[in-house]
Amino acid sequence: MCGIVGIVGHHPVSDRLIDALKRLEYRGYDSAGVATIDGGALHRRRCEGKLHNLEAKLKEQPLAGTIGIAHTRWATHGAPTERNAHPHFSDGIAVVHNGIIENFAELKDELTVAGAEFQTDTDTEVIAHLVARLRRDGMSRREAMHAMLKRVRGAYSLALLFEEDPSTIMAARNGPPLAIGHGSGEMFLGSDAIALAPLTNEITYLIDGDWAVINKTGVRIFDIDGEVTTRPRQISLVTAPMIDKGNYRHFMEKEIYDQPEAISDTLSHYINFSDNQVVAVWRDTVFANVQSLAISACGTAYFAGLIGKYWFEHYARLPVEIDVASEFRYREIPFSPQVAALFISQSGETADTLACLRYCKEHGLKTGAVVNAPESTIARESDTVFPIFAGPEIGVASTKAFTCQLAVLAALAVAAGRASGTLTEKEEQTLVGRLAEVPRVMGQVLNSIRPRIELLSRELAKCRAVLYLGRGTSFPLAMEGALKLKEISYIHAQGYAAGELKHGPIALIDENMPVVVIAPHDRFFDKTVSNMQEVAARGGRIILITDEKGASALKLETMQTIVLPNVDEIIAPMIFSLPIQLLAYHTAVFAGTDVDQPRNLAKSVTVE
Repeated sequence: MCGIVGIVGHHPVSDRLIDALKRLEYRGYDSAGVATIDGGALHRRRCEGKLHNLEAKLKEQPLAGTIGIAHTRWATHGAPTERNAHPHFSDGIAVVHNGIIENFAELKDELTVAGAEFQTDTDTEVIAHLVARLRRDGMSRREAMHAMLKRVRGAYSLALLFEEDPSTIMAARNGPPLAIGHGSGEMFLGSDAIALAPLTNEITYLIDGDWAVINKTGVRIFDIDGEVTTRPRQISLVTAPMIDKGNYRHFMEKEIYDQPEAISDTLSHYINFSDNQVVAVWRDTVFANVQSLAISACGTAYFAGLIGKYWFEHYARLPVEIDVASEFRYREIPFSPQVAALFISQSGETADTLACLRYCKEHGLKTGAVVNAPESTIARESDTVFPIFAGPEIGVASTKAFTCQLAVLAALAVAAGRASGTLTEKEEQTLVGRLAEVPRVMGQVLNSIRPRIELLSRELAKCRAVLYLGRGTSFPLAMEGALKLKEISYIHAQGYAAGELKHGPIALIDENMPVVVIAPHDRFFDKTVSNMQEVAARGGRIILITDEKGASALKLETMQTIVLPNVDEIIAPMIFSLPIQLLAYHTAVFAGTDVDQPRNLAKSVTVE
């Protein structure tokens, strides 16, 4: 979602603010702006579109000043225009905001009656006007900040400048993340540690309800009641080189090819390779006295959870209830003390998933978090954290985070199977041995399938719609493949369980409809072949993703067949993820879309 950065220091800040915003581009945005204080006055530059537009404006109209705030906006209230871009001003106050002010209409009416003149269509502008009015009523800056926070409702992270005080930034968090960076004679503010990586690695994370007064020498943090509080300072593991795309054309491409190394890093934390067992701490303690599992996630993480459901039920005989977080949190599910809840989120800040976590904690459930950000809110509030160790993922379309989530879920399913007694030690060793093969097989696949995928993608880029089919764990993969294609190429795609073909989707099949079938030669293969026959009989163009056994067994003409190595059922979803990722990536490249920052999308959805 929106990105916030701020610097208060002793050197000009505008260039560094723009550099920090560039590291937040992965979050998705449609306009940007920056404000500084110089010569006792607030100054700003704003542009719609990408940051290069703002950079061009700053070259023509530079901004001086050693204190400033900046913002990338993902539009919620009001169109993505320069007029609606942040920062917003009112009577010497500047504000940037990530989130949604739910009672903005009520506040806007109240402030309009009091004489405020609004210049934008955003909910954010009420914050600047409200603080300005409180200042006119005689409150100090700190009093006005606290009073404003008592009035607004919703999810927000905020940063404010006061023209009369060119040495202080005020900030607040209630929902979306906000990190304070500690420097030498300078202090920094950012939506996450990635934004601050080249500036500092010493980070303090605000928690919900916190607000802060930041100057060059340090920070004072207050809780929602206005009482001074402290939050731990920690060393961030995020570094600037980790967010460089190197020689790759896009971050997404780099992150696809990062997967063998990323999976290796992930598995090394969950597997003892010397004896082919899940590391004891995961195997022996996590699933004790658990009779069922509730999983909640959004988007690609939800599809990872669906695959995890198959694994937990198959290998551990552990019943799993799973829902997208935006539905899970409102279902009022009846829970028992023997239920554990697992939350999957790349960022660890997904608003709906976080709300589900808090709901489950209120009901006394054990909670676990599968996250890529161990410093995130979901990680900090969970009883147990299962880091995926994928490293920063910049492309909006998740690739390596997805497969690393799968690696963790597979290891946990094996751990649960041992804890419940449904897997013997020998069976555990066999399964773990298969998981250890993933990095090697991934490297083999990535080095072999690219030419065929590129050729196929050139044709797919001309299509208007694509169907994806799969059975078993290939069904969630079909949905994930369809999501990848639609979100970065803007081609409509839908993933279905292959057995559902005759219950509606078959009506769409004709000679113009490509149908991607994900079909390893597993216990579902023969049934899936029957569905392919039904597609072929109606002229549909089949794109088959299978393994060597499947390719040998199938006697059916296809538009294209992508052949992968034969692999065990537990690792097939990780291996078969690669062609669907590459297919989406190269199709988007041929379609000419913005691969890393597709329109209307945000990497981290931090508001409901």
